[in-house]
Amino acid sequence: MNTSTTPAARRRLTAVALTVVAIATGTTACSSGSTGSAQTEGSGTYTVWDPYPQFDKGSAWAKLIDACGTKAGVKIKRTAFDTGDLANKALLAAQQDNSADVLIVDNPVVSTLAEAGVLTTTEDNKLNTSAVDPNLLAAGQSGGKTYGTPIGANTLALYYNKKVLQQAGVDITTVKDWTSLTAALAKVKKAGKKGITFSAIGTEEGTFQFLPWYWGSGAQLTTLDSGKAVSALTLWKDWLSNGYAPNSVLNNTQTTSWQEFATGDYAFSENGTWQLANAAKAGFGYGVIPVPAADGGNASAPTGGEFVTVPVQGKTARYATSQKIVTCLTSTDNLLATDTTLSYVAPTTEVQDKQVTAAPELKPWVDAVKAAKGRTSDDLGTKYPKISEQLWKAVQSALSGSKSPKDALSTAQSAVK
Repeated sequence: MNTSTTPAARRRLTAVALTVVAIATGTTACSSGSTGSAQTEGSGTYTVWDPYPQFDKGSAWAKLIDACGTKAGVKIKRTAFDTGDLANKALLAAQQDNSADVLIVDNPVVSTLAEAGVLTTTEDNKLNTSAVDPNLLAAGQSGGKTYGTPIGANTLALYYNKKVLQQAGVDITTVKDWTSLTAALAKVKKAGKKGITFSAIGTEEGTFQFLPWYWGSGAQLTTLDSGKAVSALTLWKDWLSNGYAPNSVLNNTQTTSWQEFATGDYAFSENGTWQLANAAKAGFGYGVIPVPAADGGNASAPTGGEFVTVPVQGKTARYATSQKIVTCLTSTDNLLATDTTLSYVAPTTEVQDKQVTAAPELKPWVDAVKAAKGRTSDDLGTKYPKISEQLWKAVQSALSGSKSPKDALSTAQSAVK
């Protein structure tokens, strides 16, 4: 990759800036952060932009950033943005040759920024990513190159209400695939309780929740109308038709879906790591299992979480210090505390093991993350937002009854082409 922003790269930046789509990670929304741009700093000051406005100057996160700057021999100027604003701010700053030295960005946006020429590769910036789980690192790869390193990951799994399942005579250990899960839902309904709730809303959030079932069928995002893809959408459609899932899923966000589960009436809820604190307050016993694949085993759920990246700078000598800052932020010593704060699963096996030792209830989440997959993986890059939009439209069409699952996905595939 070029280490300066060429005129051609600037034209790419303009084009990408016009089409950039803020992609939700599936985590709870952050509040709006401070605004501004990367200022031209003296050589002893480095800028860090992150999507964590919820952490103020006195937070452990802010103090870690300052400490990593001190360790690298520089002062850090940190600016926090809302997740949706950060990608656009980064593109604009790159157009103006005014990028931050370190940029922490939602993982699906990495390929967008990379293809726009905004980010350096790990070959350029010398970041060592050898300890990172390959499936998590893939979310930051495009065109055979790696752009940054994950700070942590979250994903989806199935929460279950122990009392509801017990009353319905369901042994959770028997739920291993789609057939056994559907059988459990049938028992729950027969016992007078509600089955499963999830989010199928017509946004990226709906796609995010559908992907474990889509990938769990064996389908690929490059072929939306495959037989396996149809089987995944048919599964959801049948659940609604049989009363195992409520019609409210069509409008549910992950938050409102969780609120349904929190009533205590539902057996299952598809939701994320970020609901663990709410689960502890729910007032009933719960457990967690990874989303099962069609024929057994753990389905690949999509990864949420951010990558720590090093944007392109005119003064390439700055990369050495930026690399030191990133390495400090993502070191084994610091990741445990950081990922605990962010409710993330760490991106390395060593830190994951420490997390499970400290909190054994995280074991199913670590298993889910190990099976997870980046939405832009398989070199989809900037193709993903268009694919995702057609996928959520297909889900909406099928679940509302306006089209069959097969016709809805055929329409989606035609639109993508």
